[in-house]
Amino acid sequence: MAVGGFDNPNNGDPNKDYPGAITFYVLVTCVIAAMGGLIFGYDIGISGGVTSMAPFLQKFFPSVYRKEALDESTNQYCKFDSVKLTMFTSSLYLAALVASFVASWVTKKLGRKISMFIGGLVFLAGAIINAAAQNIAMLIIGRIFLGIGVGFANQAVPLYLSEMAPYKLRGSLNVVFQLCITIGILIANVVNYLTSKMEGGYGWRVSLGGAAVPALFIVVSSLFLPNTPNSMLEKNQPEKARAMLKRIRGVSDKEIEAEFKDILAASEASKAVKHPWRNIKNRQYRPQLIMSILIPFFQQFTGINVIMFYAPQLFKTIGFGDNASLLSALITGGINVLATIVSIYGTDKWGRRFLFLEGGIQMFIFQVLVTVFIGWKFGVSGDVTDLPKWYAGLVVFFICVYVAAFAWSWGPLGWLVPSEIFPLEIRSAAQSITVSVNMFFTFIVAQLFLTMLCHMKFGLFIFFAFFVLLMTLFVYFFLPETKNIPIEEMTCVWKSHWFWRRFMPEDRPQI
Repeated sequence: MAVGGFDNPNNGDPNKDYPGAITFYVLVTCVIAAMGGLIFGYDIGISGGVTSMAPFLQKFFPSVYRKEALDESTNQYCKFDSVKLTMFTSSLYLAALVASFVASWVTKKLGRKISMFIGGLVFLAGAIINAAAQNIAMLIIGRIFLGIGVGFANQAVPLYLSEMAPYKLRGSLNVVFQLCITIGILIANVVNYLTSKMEGGYGWRVSLGGAAVPALFIVVSSLFLPNTPNSMLEKNQPEKARAMLKRIRGVSDKEIEAEFKDILAASEASKAVKHPWRNIKNRQYRPQLIMSILIPFFQQFTGINVIMFYAPQLFKTIGFGDNASLLSALITGGINVLATIVSIYGTDKWGRRFLFLEGGIQMFIFQVLVTVFIGWKFGVSGDVTDLPKWYAGLVVFFICVYVAAFAWSWGPLGWLVPSEIFPLEIRSAAQSITVSVNMFFTFIVAQLFLTMLCHMKFGLFIFFAFFVLLMTLFVYFFLPETKNIPIEEMTCVWKSHWFWRRFMPEDRPQI
């Protein structure tokens, strides 16, 4: 059936095969764009390390410093329980949540690369403010700027990668975004480890100011990135879109004709939808809407950001010294990077569902083991005098295996799958929902974790293990496989699914 007078590609043909392979040009542009993940990753990694540095705590959070450094009898679970301290970490995510709605409009009307440019520029301003901070107010303002930058980048980059990549390699190229997040975390851990040794108490300024480096890279590189063919069509540039599609696929005009016609039809359907925020509530978009909410929700309730935000404090809590805790966080950061490479290889080879399910089972098992071991030594009192090295090493090993499972499953796929399942007419709005849900629950987890650790003790890890079990069952029953399906043909996976097909009309109605 026609949509707005054009054939609608969203009826979906899973057997459609577009010519084209990975070209050097598309590889370079996708890798550069994916580096937008560096700013998000650097911030996740830097926050926990900085908040474990004594000079930083002395200047901005003296009560936490006194509790952590001077009161040796304090319950190990509660040493870092401070509303102000967690607000420093989590304020970024509220700003990112709000910014994602503005970024949705910018991404649709002005293009994906403009959103990346704005995100990098605002993040750069936030890094400068944080490095120069003299009080908590400056810290929070800087974090808000950082959050706006993250909101814009996380809105634009996954869409950019999904639209530029050949459909058979869309998963692998999109996972490079998550790889850059993990590299950002690793770099931040290295920076924290080195700056913690700096004399004069200014190491934390170097750590926070270091965020300016990836931000500056994004600002400059976004000026040279091309727009995607989809974005060009949204701006009424069909000839430029055709030429760009030909260039990134590396084939002739005749060979790109089928893909171009489908993208053009999707673009016309998109233009016919004047109110995407209203339309996204329509019945035929129900599966995508549910996924855009539940996937980022579940991603945060794996508990991964608890590990990445607060790894240094967590390792201090289980008996590591200052430098040892930062070094242990560095180890988990390295595991995170290496395991994400597994996902780059396997996403388009083994499929999204396999990695989701395997990763979920592995995370569940090792979260339970962490719970058992922390509960064994710390109990509910949190008082411990001596931890054997083998014990501490084993807990770090369990955490590393858990991090690896996340890094090749829910980490990259939590961004990939939502970015590839939406039809063009609601794509920017739906991605905004994904980002805002992700940021909201990142904020909730970051804001409440230290308080929950204080009150729930080792039971906190059982809390997250429950959600890992729940999300694994959800994927098994409700998430269809999306590998090797062209992005404009994705409706077919919902029409053939045992549950979601009830929401899908035989043909899309006129809009």
